[in-house]
Amino acid sequence: MHYPIIDPVIVSFGPIAIRWYGMAYLAAFLLAWWLGTRRAPRAGWSNQAVSDVVFYGAVGAVIGGRVGYALFYGFDSLRADPLWLFRVWEGGMSFHGGLLGVLAALWWFGRKTGRTFLQVGDFVAPIVPTGLGFGRLGNFINMELPGRPTDSPLGLVYPCDAVRSLDPLCTGVWEEFARHPSPLYQAAAEGLVLFAFIWWFSSKRRPTGVVSGAFLVGYGVLRSCTELFREPDAHIGFVAIDFLTMGQLLSLPMVIFGIAMIVWARRNAA
Repeated sequence: MHYPIIDPVIVSFGPIAIRWYGMAYLAAFLLAWWLGTRRAPRAGWSNQAVSDVVFYGAVGAVIGGRVGYALFYGFDSLRADPLWLFRVWEGGMSFHGGLLGVLAALWWFGRKTGRTFLQVGDFVAPIVPTGLGFGRLGNFINMELPGRPTDSPLGLVYPCDAVRSLDPLCTGVWEEFARHPSPLYQAAAEGLVLFAFIWWFSSKRRPTGVVSGAFLVGYGVLRSCTELFREPDAHIGFVAIDFLTMGQLLSLPMVIFGIAMIVWARRNAA
């Protein structure tokens, strides 16, 4: 099966264009707000507080995600063209950078509203995965993050324009073999699976910090698994022992820190 080429622009009005990538982020933030309002009564939050924390989180995610991508994956592009940092519509967002941006935003929100950082984190963690899923769908539409070669019936034949940095010998219209559609795998794992688990896990009262820790562990494990199907960025490749990818390397501290948070929170509550 060939990759279903989708125009990244939904509609344009002169120099102004509405893109699927941007709409994916808009849908993510709107769904996060709606899910937050569903959780608000049980957590003692007002709808205004939910709107504020989603706004803070959105700003942190966009700024942190873009800066993180530039530092972790695209530093050469940033050095060659500093204005490239602001062309978000071209794609290129890092979850791990976005996470750091969101953490900073949540800390600031908690400080302004008299809530602890972990209280805010436990409230937000269950509504984050759906946004991750929408972001991965945006990657797929933009023909970003093609997977590793495969003989699986799930594989897609990508256009040469999408994989030329990975396969310089691809000179025609289509590559001669199929690849895993890794953004769809990640949308399912980081979006649907992680959401179902964290939403269920948070439905029962837990010691403060446990839900946040479970999110870190869950994401780190799922991301490390889906990275097995994703082709490493051509300009980075494997970062260790010809096996470990940058995504796996950045996920490892998340798993370790998440486990430590769960252990600490449970002992502190005992």
